[in-house]
Amino acid sequence: MRVNLLCMFTGNSATDDAQIYRNELKLALDAEAMGFDRVMAVEHHFNDYAFCPDNAQFLSYVAARTSRIELFPSAFILPWNDPVRVAEKITMLDYLSDGRAVLGIGRGLARKEFAAFRTSMSESRDRFDEAATMVLGALDTGFIEGEGPHYPQPRVEIRPRPFKSFVGRSYMVGTSPASVDVAARLGLGAMKFAAAPWETAVDEVNRYRESFASHHGTAAPPLVTGDVMVCHRNDKRGEELVRNHARNYYVSVLSHYELLSDHFKETLGSYAHYASQAEAMRGTSEEAAFEGYLSANLWGDPSRILDQLAKRRELLGDFELGVSVNFGEIDFEVALNSMRLFADKVLPELKSWTSTSDVAVDATRAV
Repeated sequence: MRVNLLCMFTGNSATDDAQIYRNELKLALDAEAMGFDRVMAVEHHFNDYAFCPDNAQFLSYVAARTSRIELFPSAFILPWNDPVRVAEKITMLDYLSDGRAVLGIGRGLARKEFAAFRTSMSESRDRFDEAATMVLGALDTGFIEGEGPHYPQPRVEIRPRPFKSFVGRSYMVGTSPASVDVAARLGLGAMKFAAAPWETAVDEVNRYRESFASHHGTAAPPLVTGDVMVCHRNDKRGEELVRNHARNYYVSVLSHYELLSDHFKETLGSYAHYASQAEAMRGTSEEAAFEGYLSANLWGDPSRILDQLAKRRELLGDFELGVSVNFGEIDFEVALNSMRLFADKVLPELKSWTSTSDVAVDATRAV
């Protein structure tokens, strides 16, 4: 089982931006010796929710200071980026890391980020589809071109040339069912953040695997899940910490994405899933919604976390894990100790897990 460190660059009222970056770099650079397989870095802009405007640049620094660990921008948000530059950046990262780069692409969700980039949310699906085809084609052939309405692009060569295939190391980050369907069609691995009880994702995961096999004649790669995590020797203290800091982070998620807002209805169907989700959330108590969110993520002592992940595997089949330890204004030393304990007591066990099944089980039968 592949296990990754997820860097999220969340703001902290007690810490300036420079120290936040020192902290994230400390975690990223320590991850290799601890046995993590990949360092993942988000792309977000402009506010405390997360601020890493150039994840490839961040990871290029990590590449220079490491020798084994893979570098995973998770993700390039295509409607905010020129597809030529995305193809160039991931190729450059691959050169600088001697082939350790992993491609991640996504569509974006926050209205405030779309507005700042002068881009309509209603165009996001079309922009993503157009740009993704161009980027994947460029990495496959070494040339990028496009005749679409958003990114008309004369044929040009990517230099330095992509020097090995990105097939098998390319992913799409997405939470909506439509995004997972697109990932299957494009032959991409799928990544989902822990946002609701995993029982609700079983049908979606099975549909992704079936669609991937139908389109490409081979089994889909394992789903990648992204979690916030507190690992503590004292199980009760681990729960106290996660309830405090995961709540802080959850509130920032609701605010940043405006998940309770009606504005998703105005995006001409591009975010229909989120429009219906917002309506459902407005009919649910905040506490119940938070408890559902908390149950999807990881917390407690090493034994509890292993049990949580074993139950997830019973539901979803094989998956890969990305954990974020630095979130919700948690004290950095607590985050670092959480990561160390996880690496010492949990990660070796996860690495011993062998493949089980390519199909998620029926949630009604999972115990």
